[in-house]
Amino acid sequence: MITRLHVKNYAIIESLEIKFSDGLTIITGETGAGKSILLGALGLIMGNRADTRVLYNSDSKCVVEAYFDIKKYKLRGFFKEHDLDYEKEVIVRRELTPSGKSRAFINDTPVNLNLLRQLSGALIDLHQQFDTLDIHNVSFQLRMVDALAGNADLLEKYGGHYKEYRKNTRQLEALLNQANQAGQEMDFLQYQLEELHTAELVKGEQKQWEEELETLSNAEGIKLALNKSFQHISEDESSIINQLTELTNELGHYKDANKKLSEAYNRLAGTKEELQDLSGELQRLEEDIEHDESRIVEVKDRLDLIYKLQQKHQVQDLEELLDIQVNLEKRMQAFGDNSELIEELEAKIAEQEEKLHKIATKLSSARKKVIPEFEKKVHKLLAMLSMQHAQLKIEVKESGELTSTGTDEVNFLFASNKGSRFDLIKNVASGGELSRLTLCTKSLVASAIPLPTLIFDEIDSGVSGDVALKMGRILSRLSEQHQVVSITHSPQVAAKADKHYHVFKKVKKDRTVTEVNELNREGRILEIATMLSGSPPSDSAKVNAEELLAR
Repeated sequence: MITRLHVKNYAIIESLEIKFSDGLTIITGETGAGKSILLGALGLIMGNRADTRVLYNSDSKCVVEAYFDIKKYKLRGFFKEHDLDYEKEVIVRRELTPSGKSRAFINDTPVNLNLLRQLSGALIDLHQQFDTLDIHNVSFQLRMVDALAGNADLLEKYGGHYKEYRKNTRQLEALLNQANQAGQEMDFLQYQLEELHTAELVKGEQKQWEEELETLSNAEGIKLALNKSFQHISEDESSIINQLTELTNELGHYKDANKKLSEAYNRLAGTKEELQDLSGELQRLEEDIEHDESRIVEVKDRLDLIYKLQQKHQVQDLEELLDIQVNLEKRMQAFGDNSELIEELEAKIAEQEEKLHKIATKLSSARKKVIPEFEKKVHKLLAMLSMQHAQLKIEVKESGELTSTGTDEVNFLFASNKGSRFDLIKNVASGGELSRLTLCTKSLVASAIPLPTLIFDEIDSGVSGDVALKMGRILSRLSEQHQVVSITHSPQVAAKADKHYHVFKKVKKDRTVTEVNELNREGRILEIATMLSGSPPSDSAKVNAEELLAR
């Protein structure tokens, strides 16, 4: 519960502090006195955004600080999860500097607005007319029904199984996605590998094919050149060999004259023999070479296949293609088979689903059992609050889909007038109707659900007399189990306060400021009497005020 609120330099608040009781705190004051400003300051604690226009003094920072007693709330896990110091009293502070910089703190630890909203949402339920109310929220509606049904233990059991179930389903989904992606990748790798295997590449063959193609493509010219060389070396009358024969014969007469002549003769004779051997080789080459179009096509096709594979894999030679082939084979072998694990998870999930559906059926049965009596009580309270024909109908549909709360979809449907069709609350209820409906439903589940501090802003707007008195009684009963703060214009509601604050404006140093006083009994009589008859209050209004307080 909130124990203290300190506001400094906010709107027309220079500085003030309010201490709250653990029962019903009432805040009253004239229109425009600053009651809504207090809620605006509290909104900063709840994570609302603000700008420098709210600064009372534009040269100083705005500070809003709230103190909460949280020992009744199971929030230790929240503090541990977010690495915050846990104390039974938590201090939430919000600062806004003249430069526009906003900072938030929980127990002096800086936090972001999202975290601030999470904590304040667990501590404060702020009900403002025409705002989006939690009664619109289907999860809150289900929470109320479960509280009335006493489903806490069953939900805890279900939640444990559901957490494990979701863990397994996420793991299965990941494995299936992995298997699908692996399958697609394997198909692609297999296609590439089969293409290389089909090519039956052999190391060094590319160079051989390229040489053969070059030879085949120039066969006629090569053949002519070889034949011409053969003829000049050995076949013509004046062939080189014939000339060398004459030279060797001539020199042979003198080869033994000295050593150098002998060496020269031997070299000449050796040259003749080498040319004779070369002539035979040229002749054989010339005979072997043929211009074969079919062979050219065959060689070109083979080279085209090699070039195509090189371009596809972005490499320059056949050896690199062979390296790629080896790597692909290794990658294919590296893929694991998760089929057994997938089968195990599928079996486990099926078993968990069966358990969850059984518990969900029990949850649904318990919910449906308490709804008729709850609807009946709500109708009775609404009738007390001058909404005789208003009806609440709680619709429970089993979707069959497992969620964190079972398989039910719960919707609160509302009809404000006799003969009106039921529709979602947000579509048909006015601000005043929403206020009364929320008060009725929350008061009925007060003992069953750990609601946070409840703050009502003019929930009694538009009602007076006996209806206002009954609203005051409902708020009073609600405050027996929860801290309730209510801003009101109703004297009947104000009379139910355990602690009563009066908000007023005064001029201070040529500026209007908002201040707050806690009223004693005499002050309360005067304030309630003023609310009844105006200022100054009549004697009869004072008597009436005393009677309201005596009740």
